[in-house]
Amino acid sequence: MNCLTRGLQVALATLLPAIALAQSPAHKPSFDVMETSIEATHAALRSGKVSCRKLVDNYLERIEKYDQPTRLNTVVILNPTARADADALDREFAKSHTLRPLHCVVMAVKDNYDTRGLQTTAGSLALKGFIPTEDAFMVKGIRAAGAIILFKSNMAEWAFSPVLTESSIAGVTRNPYDLSRVPAGSSGGTAASVAANLAEVGLGSDTGDSIRGPASHNGLVGIRPTIGLTSRDGIVPLNSMADVGGPLARTVADAARVLSVVAGYDPADPVTAESKGKISADYTKFLDKDGLRGARLGVFRRYIDTPTTDPEIKSLMAQAITEMKAAGAEVVDFEIPDFDTVSRRVGCGDFQADLNHFFAVHGPAAPVKSLQAVYDSGLYLPSVGERIKRALDPAANAQPNTPPRVGPCVDTYHDERKIAFRKAIVDAMNAARLDAVLYPTWSNPPRLVGDITSPGGDNNQQLAPATGMPAITVPMGFTHGTLPAGVQFLGRSFSEGTLFKLAYSYEQATHHRKPPTLFGPLP
Repeated sequence: MNCLTRGLQVALATLLPAIALAQSPAHKPSFDVMETSIEATHAALRSGKVSCRKLVDNYLERIEKYDQPTRLNTVVILNPTARADADALDREFAKSHTLRPLHCVVMAVKDNYDTRGLQTTAGSLALKGFIPTEDAFMVKGIRAAGAIILFKSNMAEWAFSPVLTESSIAGVTRNPYDLSRVPAGSSGGTAASVAANLAEVGLGSDTGDSIRGPASHNGLVGIRPTIGLTSRDGIVPLNSMADVGGPLARTVADAARVLSVVAGYDPADPVTAESKGKISADYTKFLDKDGLRGARLGVFRRYIDTPTTDPEIKSLMAQAITEMKAAGAEVVDFEIPDFDTVSRRVGCGDFQADLNHFFAVHGPAAPVKSLQAVYDSGLYLPSVGERIKRALDPAANAQPNTPPRVGPCVDTYHDERKIAFRKAIVDAMNAARLDAVLYPTWSNPPRLVGDITSPGGDNNQQLAPATGMPAITVPMGFTHGTLPAGVQFLGRSFSEGTLFKLAYSYEQATHHRKPPTLFGPLP
């Protein structure tokens, strides 16, 4: 029995004294959390079919039944105050008869978000026992909206891998649709838990792929917001020039509800000044079943017509285009002139400087003070050690054929190369009169755990991260029988409302989201 399993068992023992009662026939819950939505949960709370405490207990039952016994392994640490938090919200509702925007919404939070009083490790044993004294800005938002943080979810250590979710703190997270496969990375723990109905919604972060890739591999909706729409304050950084936080959900409506409460200006993250006057207080107002009617969409063929694209992804993408046309959209092929030139070497980052700044902000509370101290500790996966070594001395440890980018790294709104790349995309969209650009989120199905040689197919690293533009992925069906795939909509900066409108219309016309059969309702 490993330390993680023992820790979860201890936490469950303290959190679940009412579970035996809840499982008895006379006390069966009258509300099933399977595939519920925030709207449905709130309706059940208003009608008295369920309480916040019962919701927490129901999700904890599912975690006890499914997370470790199946080796899904999404939970790093349970929140020991979750039931007390639920009781307080029940008392509040009984008195006020008013629900906050995320009242009693049970959430998984990626383990790189600071959570007051709850361990945050970014997946690394080097940070084991680190308990922040303040919440990340986005965590403050969900708590103020009434959400209950049930657990911190596993992630690729330090968010390095977009391909798989493995950490030294918790091990490997698996894909709930096929436990022999990966959930992508780095927010794979959040995605797998929401897909398996171990939480209602979750928070992830995306530097190059890490919200949209896991959403695609796990049959979810994932949105990477415009850089500056959400604050990164309190999120362990990978690359502050490309990092952004956002929701993972089973429906577009739930993603819109979560984004509505976490978006906002934060003086602790200066890039959020770009969002002033561009944020909607309620993104659900854009949800329109007829949102595709009259829309004009451009298919970015570069991410489809490649020799390594899986034939079933090509087939699903063709089907998605047909479905969008049937819903009233005009769909055309789309190219970005001089793409290879304008997209060349636009990436820039300094993991060491970003992480050292994060530690400095936390002062004495930080268990280590620098990336060098992390490296010296030896508390990381072997593959992670190589990445850290390169970050400590990029020039000396550069990979072959990857010359370092010349010049300082600055944010997406002041970097000349990123500005030029963004302009090239927007100019091409304007010339084609597009509302959004379409492409498959991944061009290949989820890899087997341990497979590092078959084609990856990650289409997320260039367009949105390098430009700061927003993108949302929505389920478009399954490949090879049971493996989810997603279609992505890329929009202009701060066009989240348009993306929600298009994505919601496609979702409602198709309903491709199906829960994994291995994680069905409890008896």
